[in-house]
Amino acid sequence: MNGTQRDLIYLLSCAVNGITPDSARVQSIDLEKLYNSAKDLSVTSAVCIALERAGVEDGQFHKAFKKAFCKDIYFDVERTAITDSFEKQGIWYMPLKGSVIKELYPETGMRQMSDNDILYDADKQEQVRDIMLAMGYSENDIGNHIHDVYLKPPVLNFELHKALFGNKHAESLYKYYSDIKRLMIKDEGNSFGYHLSDEDFYIYITAHEYKHFSYLGTGIRSLLDCYVYCKAKGDNLDWNYIKEECKKLEISDFEHKRRELAVKIFSSDTLPDLTDEETEMLMYYLTAGTYGTLENNIKKKLKGNSKLSFWLKSIFIPGSKMAVLVPFTAGRPLLYPLGVIWRCFQVLFFKRDKLRRTIKIVKKFGK
Repeated sequence: MNGTQRDLIYLLSCAVNGITPDSARVQSIDLEKLYNSAKDLSVTSAVCIALERAGVEDGQFHKAFKKAFCKDIYFDVERTAITDSFEKQGIWYMPLKGSVIKELYPETGMRQMSDNDILYDADKQEQVRDIMLAMGYSENDIGNHIHDVYLKPPVLNFELHKALFGNKHAESLYKYYSDIKRLMIKDEGNSFGYHLSDEDFYIYITAHEYKHFSYLGTGIRSLLDCYVYCKAKGDNLDWNYIKEECKKLEISDFEHKRRELAVKIFSSDTLPDLTDEETEMLMYYLTAGTYGTLENNIKKKLKGNSKLSFWLKSIFIPGSKMAVLVPFTAGRPLLYPLGVIWRCFQVLFFKRDKLRRTIKIVKKFGK
């Protein structure tokens, strides 16, 4: 772990715990390196708050905080307008992830938001589409995933979910959340809004984080979210229930290690000694960017496998995954070879940059 990464963790801990950083230490920080690292991990706003508590005002950081602050308010106003429209048309909905977690952070704008996620009644997809288009949104990615993406300049990005996990995700996650209604609790004060219990919300954000962690990786903001949530809610959570449900989801080991690491590094402004396993896990969070990297994904797949095995598994994927990526093969196993050819065609002609990067990474880390 380099000095910039240590400074980043220190300042994030100060930010969420209301600590004023040591001015002498802050004066010695390379702010340009710190900004680039914080930007990659989407935590510039929180770092800015800690720096300004210590009397350090930096133009780049301050601009990032102002943007995050205004964006936070803008998202809140627009999310209310969207859910009001859902109410009028009798569409049930439930805000997810960051839009809920951000309320637990000490200050508005401290938790940066790239988008807002809302789960809604999948049977009302066309009505929802009409609502979003009428509100001035444009369709960005509709009908191809478990969520539809709607954009409105200059900064609004809403991911409207028909489900929490799809059949291309881990089977344990997909099955557990296939009937999400059993976990939803009716809001007070509206007719169609829902929420999860504190325990079930924690389990969901853990499962969602695990999905990213086990695929491309996920950044330090996820670890910070875990700490902030446990700090705010931890004493009142039913941990026995959480542990039992995480066993069903097959994420209990991840939940335990991730929570212990989050509490260990953020509960004090002094970074404690970490085990080799904890250091490796922390570095994964610190080098993954906000949503992970292609390199992390490939390194995971190469672990214990040869280069040849990696390429064969990448080309000849399981039939269930092929059915999702190439829909015309669904329920038609005889068409699987055509699905392989179609995917190779797409990669060679439309994803050449990603192929080049993949080849480079496999050469670097493969056996």
